Amino acid sequence: MTGGVIATAVVAHVPTLSRKEITPDFQDTLVQGEQRLGRDLRSLAPDLWVIASTHWVSTFNWFATCQAQHEGICVADEAPDLIPGLPYHYRGDAEFGAALVEEWKRVEVPAARNESPHYEWDYGTFVPLSHLDPQAQVAVVGVPVVLMAEPAECLRAGAAIHATAKRLGRRVVFIASTALTHALVRGRHLMPTPERMQADLIFIDQLKRGEIETVLAGFDDYRRLTVAEMGGRALATMLGVAQALKQDGVLLEGRQYGDYAQSSGSGNANVVLASGETLATCCASG
Repeated sequence: MTGGVIATAVVAHVPTLSRKEITPDFQDTLVQGEQRLGRDLRSLAPDLWVIASTHWVSTFNWFATCQAQHEGICVADEAPDLIPGLPYHYRGDAEFGAALVEEWKRVEVPAARNESPHYEWDYGTFVPLSHLDPQAQVAVVGVPVVLMAEPAECLRAGAAIHATAKRLGRRVVFIASTALTHALVRGRHLMPTPERMQADLIFIDQLKRGEIETVLAGFDDYRRLTVAEMGGRALATMLGVAQALKQDGVLLEGRQYGDYAQSSGSGNANVVLASGETLATCCASG
């Protein structure tokens, strides 16, 4: 494949993953997993990360970042004690961002460019990229979750990412930065309820088997049972990417990097999907 999405993944962004000194032992598996995943994905020589963060929330429109450079200080507005201000500097891809907006409009997804020179990253964008690509070797385009978008629209938005990558000849890795179950409680050490954790583990297993049709068939029930983060919108966008790959004849398989881990009642995991050939090349160990 000369252009298109070469892999797609769901990754954790728990704010305590941002700094080693505040990461509890039970979440260290997520950090180590993201670091290994990043090394493996970078070995595929991607041109671009496209990352959907559940902490960039848009009400109506799908935005794509169109800045040539992403440089700023990330502060977690909900947890400034945990992420009080961490610097980042990555290249952007304005051409891809603009083309993605046009493709979204073509498939009747409401969209606009984010060209603000004052825009700064949320921690759902910053945290995983700080582990996946700590030296900022790969360009980044960020996209939000959209409150007015139901799963069907998220699927179309995800498919458009693959279509845009093919048209521009970009080798893209799509990242859904999100928890799985997200019924939060006070107490960072607390696990999800047994029913929600079991649903997450089944979801992960289906992804690892590349069973996208099965995941989609049960997705509404899954996201409601688990109280999936932001209604499962970032997950649905990832599934739209995966569905588009399968429609192109790609036989998907998955690998998990690190263990499933809790954070205040949420469930978190790092799982990558790609062709079996790609996984055999870069991601055999997980």
